[in-house]
Amino acid sequence: MNFETAAIHVGQSPEPATGAIIPPIYATSTYAQLGPGETRGYDYTRSGNPNFTNLEQTLCALEGAEHATVFATGMSAITAVISTLSTGDLVIAEENIYGCTFRIYDEVFAKFGVKIEYCDLTDPANFDRIRNRSPQLVWIESPTNPLLKILDIQTIADEAHSAGAALVVDNTFASPYFQKPLALGADISLSSTTKYINGHSDCLGGVVLCRDSAWHEKMVFAQKAIGLNPSPFDAWLISRGVKTLAVRMQKHADNALAFAHYLEQHPSTAFVRYPHLPSHPHHELACRQMSGGSGMVAAEFDLSLEQTQRLLSRFKVFALAESLGGIESLVSHPPTMSHASIPREQRETVGIRDGLIRFSVGIEHVDDLIADFDQALD
Repeated sequence: MNFETAAIHVGQSPEPATGAIIPPIYATSTYAQLGPGETRGYDYTRSGNPNFTNLEQTLCALEGAEHATVFATGMSAITAVISTLSTGDLVIAEENIYGCTFRIYDEVFAKFGVKIEYCDLTDPANFDRIRNRSPQLVWIESPTNPLLKILDIQTIADEAHSAGAALVVDNTFASPYFQKPLALGADISLSSTTKYINGHSDCLGGVVLCRDSAWHEKMVFAQKAIGLNPSPFDAWLISRGVKTLAVRMQKHADNALAFAHYLEQHPSTAFVRYPHLPSHPHHELACRQMSGGSGMVAAEFDLSLEQTQRLLSRFKVFALAESLGGIESLVSHPPTMSHASIPREQRETVGIRDGLIRFSVGIEHVDDLIADFDQALD
């Protein structure tokens, strides 16, 4: 079944009792049992709900996974994976990582003895860190947040497996429409379904996808034991949103590429990063690994921090806001927003400087987005 058809039909069969084309919201906390311990498949919504099941079936089909576990947020999905580690365990991670992922390792799990080391995993010379340090997990994003670096998932998966480690790929920026990490050798593909998968900026969610039943059992345990489950309503909203994922992602990518081309020729631009822009340093890998560039654009401008902040407050179509991946265009300042939890020196070492702006390019008309940039800069 093709992607577009699976997004609409898998896990979304008409409700059997009434024939309702759209499955209902199962707004219940608990379920009547046939006898003690004898259920109809569900006993308590913290550990399962038909809306969770529907969404999990859809996302499995779209990512080519055997198992999916949905969570309350992207950070809940990240927490579930990290919770499988023990005191003394080591994670090797790409140095350009989401600020909240950095924070939960640095300020939460470090207290329990989980260790993490960062390095530039676009540089093959650093693969020695994986081979020699015996990590339990290798943790990457591709494209990365916010610099849109592209990491070679297949090669890093091979390195991780040779060292006895599992590879975790945060696939939020690409979405399953443009990239399938499990097919490239990753053990886990996780996403914030808040972003492109839902696509309407109206709910929160996360998912962990895998092919291995042992990993799936760990995720189901974390969902129930730590209380990381979503609400039935949010799961229902994401199931609704994912139906249009294919058409939305194509428009995001078309707009983002045109917007990136425009920024690249602008005299105020120091550099632009977009995976399918020929000037991207990992362009060839991006074209091989991703079927499209998605909707995120990063650009650094020849502006001071004060000038950058003034620019950010003058957009009219782009909204200055956290998050990404919705139908509407958003603009953000990683140094003071999504990556503010990373110490300044560490941010700047990996390239997150004061003039960096991250654009989540929506599905409006691209001419209006370009005009909005011009009036804000003027």
